[in-house]
Amino acid sequence: MGYEAMLWFLLAHLLVQILKINAKVPAIIVFGDSSVDSGNNNEISTVLKSNFQPYGRDFIDSKPTGRFSNAFRIKPTIPAYLDPTYNISDFSTGVCFASAGTGYDNATSDVLSVIPLWKEMEYYKEYQEKLRGFLGNEKANKVIGEALYLVSIGTNDFLENYYVLPRRSSEYNIEEYQNFLLHRLGARNICLSGLPPMGCLPLERATNIFSGGDCVQEYNDVAKKFNEKLQGMIMKVNKELAGIRLVFSNPYDILLDIIQNPNKFGFEDIAKACCGTGFFEMGYMCSKINPFTCSDANKYVFWDSFHPTEKTNWIIADHVVRTSLATFL
Repeated sequence: MGYEAMLWFLLAHLLVQILKINAKVPAIIVFGDSSVDSGNNNEISTVLKSNFQPYGRDFIDSKPTGRFSNAFRIKPTIPAYLDPTYNISDFSTGVCFASAGTGYDNATSDVLSVIPLWKEMEYYKEYQEKLRGFLGNEKANKVIGEALYLVSIGTNDFLENYYVLPRRSSEYNIEEYQNFLLHRLGARNICLSGLPPMGCLPLERATNIFSGGDCVQEYNDVAKKFNEKLQGMIMKVNKELAGIRLVFSNPYDILLDIIQNPNKFGFEDIAKACCGTGFFEMGYMCSKINPFTCSDANKYVFWDSFHPTEKTNWIIADHVVRTSLATFL
């Protein structure tokens, strides 16, 4: 259900606006999970979908698009590659290959039958050929070479795989599994997002009953350690490979600041989500007929038990654009 690393959807949408005023970035190409899936899961056979209300209730015409949040009020959005309503003309300035529920680990995508990361890369290769047919080789190669690549992925590998299913946890201890995931990265302008304080997701807090519903510190510690390793890998690659600019985007601190100081950001509820009871609903459980869904999502940090509200998205996206992504501007 990959909430992952808070480039989140809105980050990509803000960057679409950057494209209008900054010719140095001709396109945005996105890989990852539900944090950035703009509708690809609508077109595959999986239970992990969000193309129904109340998702999108604050979006244009209150239309659910398959994004796991309540709203994205700016246009245009980055189109999903599998969405049949778009074509290569739409994709020439931005395209999203992400699939909710996926991870670095192929075994993670198997859990809910979503698109594995290797298949996202296959779609990207197909896209390159289509783009060359549309723009011509020279122009297409320029777009591909100068585009900004966003990768937002990783939380599902831990919360939907390692800590839930026995296969990987029997093969690796947690540090070995972190290294296993990073070694799967073939890490020109790429932003790799770290993990959020995933122990503070409402679903994880709700299951932490013996600690009074506090954040699960073990999960937060894993996220911090993973982020440290990812940042170290990025520094190493930048030193060793000329012509590539990798940037680390860290959502951990800003989200934790929101959770620990909600009044500073205008929030009232941090432990539960707006949707349903706020403790476990997401996807189909977060349906339009759920009588417990809140009326004002702006009071909440989280929209459903895994994903942030529009307001949270804006705060984190603005922070990341002004800090990490300023490198590309």
